Amino acid sequence: MSDAQYYGEPRPYAFVPLTEPEYFDGVLGRRFVAFLIDAVLICAPIGAAAVFIFVFGFLTFGFGWFLFSLLSPGFVIWALAYTGLTLGGPRSATLGMRAMGIEMRQSYGAPMYTLLAVLSVVLFWVSMSVLTPLVVVVGLFNARKRLLHDLILGTVVTNTKERAAGLRRYRR
Repeated sequence: MSDAQYYGEPRPYAFVPLTEPEYFDGVLGRRFVAFLIDAVLICAPIGAAAVFIFVFGFLTFGFGWFLFSLLSPGFVIWALAYTGLTLGGPRSATLGMRAMGIEMRQSYGAPMYTLLAVLSVVLFWVSMSVLTPLVVVVGLFNARKRLLHDLILGTVVTNTKERAAGLRRYRR
């Protein structure tokens, strides 16, 4: 797929599994590993803050422990900011997704934007809490490997253009 097709005018579906299978090869497994990387990147600063508050509480004779009440809202704000800034950024991928060579796009090929990225992560967590296995199982039964929240929002996770080109060369 040329850059003009990749970033050009909107089409109904920019990524067609029958003609461009390299964009979907191994995406579900890579998406899972990317999720684990991102979970560590989101939880590590919150864990560090919890340790700091714990020690600070001793230094302030217990008064610092009231800061623990800020951890939950801080976690939500940090997770949404991380997603909005990375997934909603120009590369349309979180740091974990970049490490795994995948990206999220709108179904017609346009890059993600901040609000759609935040909606994607919120809808993912809401759907996971309500329909836990169904969210992931849906990805096994469609050619674009889209999960439930991807179908609702009109997004698709694919291999990056560079990775897809490498897979294309490997198949020949």
